[in-house]
Amino acid sequence: MSRTRRQVRLSRALGIPLTPKAVKYFEKRPYGPGEHGRARRRTESDYAVRLKEKQRLRAQYGIREAQLVRYFEEARREQYLTGESLVELLEMRLDALVLRAGFARTIAQARQDVVHRHILVDGKLVDRPSFRVKPGQVIQVKPKSQAMVPFQIAAAGAHRDVLPNVPAYIDVDIAKLRAELVRRPKRAEIPVTCNEQFVVEYYSR
Repeated sequence: MSRTRRQVRLSRALGIPLTPKAVKYFEKRPYGPGEHGRARRRTESDYAVRLKEKQRLRAQYGIREAQLVRYFEEARREQYLTGESLVELLEMRLDALVLRAGFARTIAQARQDVVHRHILVDGKLVDRPSFRVKPGQVIQVKPKSQAMVPFQIAAAGAHRDVLPNVPAYIDVDIAKLRAELVRRPKRAEIPVTCNEQFVVEYYSR
């Protein structure tokens, strides 16, 4: 199965479009995958509801279970609400901010851009998608990479049609493929579909 079809299937199973292609599928088929997708849903158990919410959060950031557990443990130690903290910490990942800035179209593409060494933070090459960007730090596409077609497309603002509006915590100059994390994101502004309290309850059981 191709990566695109896998993402569409996962999107339908989780009830949220994870890629621009999945949005189109959702408009055509707003029900779950498989032959029983149209059937009336039986009520899900509390556990199933919380598990699904956790899977939704993981899928939107494209991270592994072990990584999410680490973020959860860190969020628990912060002085904020654990669920809100969890999403805020995930949002400060370099790949997430590359996506929010509009340098990439999907989280998978954003991660690839980082891994393939196209992204600078404060002028230094960073190839770790999980790198924690601090407020005041500047993310930029490497000057040499800016001539590449995918980045030329991004610089023209072509991904804006499929991405949410740029949140207030990030200041973007799309033509220069430059963005600054102005401050720590607040959960309410982060364009992620998730009931984070259910995720906290899932891990606290």
